[in-house]
Amino acid sequence: MNPSTAQARVLVDELVRNDVRQVVLCPGSRNAALAIALHHAAVAGRLTLHVRIDERSAGFLALGIARGTGRPVAVVCTSGTAVANLHPAMLEAAHSHVPLIALTADRPVELVGSGASQTTVQHGVFGALVSTADFPMAERRAGQNAVWRGMVCRSLRSDGPVHLNVPFREPLVPDGDDDWPGSLEGRPDDRPWTSVSSVAESRSGATEIGHLGERTLVVVGDISPEIARATSSFAAAAGWPVIVEPLAAAAGDTIATGSLMLAVGLPAELRPDSLLVVGHPSLSRGVQRVIRETPVVHVISDHPQWTDPQHEADYVTGPLAVEPPRFGDAWLSRWQDADVSAKSAVDKFLADEPWPTGLHVARELVDALPYGATLFLGSSNPVRDVDLAAAHRADLHLFANRGLAGIDGTLSCAVGVSLGVEHGYALVGDLTFLHDINGLLIGPGEVRPNLTVVVLNDDGGGIFSLLEQGSPEHADSFERVFGTPHGADLAALCAGYGVPHTLVRTAGEFRDALAPATGIQVVEVRADRTRLRDRHFRLRSVVEEAVLTD
Repeated sequence: MNPSTAQARVLVDELVRNDVRQVVLCPGSRNAALAIALHHAAVAGRLTLHVRIDERSAGFLALGIARGTGRPVAVVCTSGTAVANLHPAMLEAAHSHVPLIALTADRPVELVGSGASQTTVQHGVFGALVSTADFPMAERRAGQNAVWRGMVCRSLRSDGPVHLNVPFREPLVPDGDDDWPGSLEGRPDDRPWTSVSSVAESRSGATEIGHLGERTLVVVGDISPEIARATSSFAAAAGWPVIVEPLAAAAGDTIATGSLMLAVGLPAELRPDSLLVVGHPSLSRGVQRVIRETPVVHVISDHPQWTDPQHEADYVTGPLAVEPPRFGDAWLSRWQDADVSAKSAVDKFLADEPWPTGLHVARELVDALPYGATLFLGSSNPVRDVDLAAAHRADLHLFANRGLAGIDGTLSCAVGVSLGVEHGYALVGDLTFLHDINGLLIGPGEVRPNLTVVVLNDDGGGIFSLLEQGSPEHADSFERVFGTPHGADLAALCAGYGVPHTLVRTAGEFRDALAPATGIQVVEVRADRTRLRDRHFRLRSVVEEAVLTD
């Protein structure tokens, strides 16, 4: 089967599963795969197909059907000027909140701007009133089924029109071969790939959770403290273990070494049958792996754009507003026993490692903070070091820029978060510090927070040591283009900004430097990143051994 045929069949099937029962089609070349897939679905009785030769008329026909039925209707056309002719109907749908779907074929990206016929920039062609989902170019490889289906489900969560823009590369018609590397099947029982309930429906008690059984694992990412605490209480009543990322520390009683256990892989007795993912988890590849490997995934989000980069979610709802099931403590106890063993292994590992490392600094900083302090975490290694090594303190107010997880603007955000609080702290790397050092430029008449900025200075981009480019085979290029040493004198820079600076060399000096202070101060800890990759490998090994032999 060629990629265009495979993608078209999947898209049509998933549209039907998402309540699209009528489609208006305009003939064309680039949308041939969609036309044939729609014809097959119509012959099979899965949908009603209407064919029109004028895209402008077709758009308004689809709009009228959607108005009359109250159900989503798709209008399908080829690329170029055909798409532009749908604009009037899409505008009317946007202003009247009618669920109209423009499913437009597009040319491959290499043809855009080349002068090829019927080729233009189709993304955003309907303006700011209509959101566009640009589908990836279909390729002959496994793993695309979930992406295509997940994008359909995510895109249709709107009370108005949406634009699904799909590039197709030749061949555009079936080739008589049904072989494909990987599954193209949807969910059982004709269910949508992701069943989505609104926040309002969840709060009304309409949420169904019968698919969440005894062996459910809860993962909590960036979300409001209120939802984090409510989730923890729900899980405790159900007998489910909870793993939290640092920004969800308000959840309370959790599995302290959960991220490490997911990173090394779970033994059979700890593998969940279902997963409850809350908020925006973005730190751990282990979390993404358990999402990928767990049969049932239920996502809780307080925003219409839920987090599911792998398109694996079976169900999406707002915060749960039902009574928790009662499964007892057997499953939870297994996780707690493994957590005790893993935590003991981590404690011994850090005790044997020479100070300082990022893991030491993260652990000791969180432990030393005054009750109720505010802590802003830089992206890259600092927030991950806290995740791996620091205790979970529900009394702290933790913040980080995890929406896009960039390092820019971190000091300025830390200053803003700390204004008006009694004890403000930040933990950042040296590149993050240098990237936004002008965040320390505050005029003499401006309000200054009480903010202690801890800088772990390993003279470069330590996080890249832990990624693929940090492996030995890339050693010849690593230091210049990833390690990026800078040799900057942080003390001199702080002096230029009039900010007190302290360089600490021992754990004791570090603790003393964290005493609450007035105004802004910088505490620098210098570390060596040359052994960072090896250290994390050994840490995962000791945790894996502890969990497997528990």
